[in-house]
Amino acid sequence: MNATIEAGVVIPRHIAIIMDGNRRWARANGLPALEGHRRGISSLRAVTRAASDLGVEIVTVYGFSTENWGRDAQEIAFLFDLCVYFAKSELAALQRNNVRVRIIGDWRELPERSQNALAELQSGTAANTGLILNIAVNYSSRSELRSAVRAIARDVSAGKLALNRIDDELIASYLHTAGIPDPDLLIRPGGEQRLSNFLLYQAAYTELVMSEVYWPDFSGEDLAAAVREFSRRQRRFGAGN
Repeated sequence: MNATIEAGVVIPRHIAIIMDGNRRWARANGLPALEGHRRGISSLRAVTRAASDLGVEIVTVYGFSTENWGRDAQEIAFLFDLCVYFAKSELAALQRNNVRVRIIGDWRELPERSQNALAELQSGTAANTGLILNIAVNYSSRSELRSAVRAIARDVSAGKLALNRIDDELIASYLHTAGIPDPDLLIRPGGEQRLSNFLLYQAAYTELVMSEVYWPDFSGEDLAAAVREFSRRQRRFGAGN
């Protein structure tokens, strides 16, 4: 189902999504956990299209966290296979819909086959000018911040950067999301109420919408509902009433 929105609703420029609830969805439906991940691909496809239809400029999704390495080896292998499948099967549709894919995180640490598939997906959509889809793969916000601090320290030590130049904007320029505005809205399907090490620096003033809907059931209309909720919020950015 395509997303619909009423006139006057404020559309966030950048939406971040924690794609959560795949395994719980599978258990609730008497299916293997792997089927939940497979169905999650369909939701990503639908939500990306709905976001584009609504006029959202950027969507950033949490695809695979560094903590996910602690899962069952079979599940991890399946996720990497699914990564390859998504990259190859979705390229044509992403091209048709003018979506540009960017991979963020330490994704170069993935198996070579997965790396190559993601690199091809990124390069194959690089010329597109519509919605930007950032996929966070092997991503951890704390790891991202740690790497940024180290890089800043190296540049200060090398004389490339003066200490008095370090401000919020400069720190942001050392993150995986450099050049991308902070998310206006972060949605977490699946019923949990936490950020799970996702975009901690970038989400300082992001509006949060938590949904009880498991990610494999999350639709374009669920996205539209979250956007309506966002539009009702008064964003003060710490400035008070």
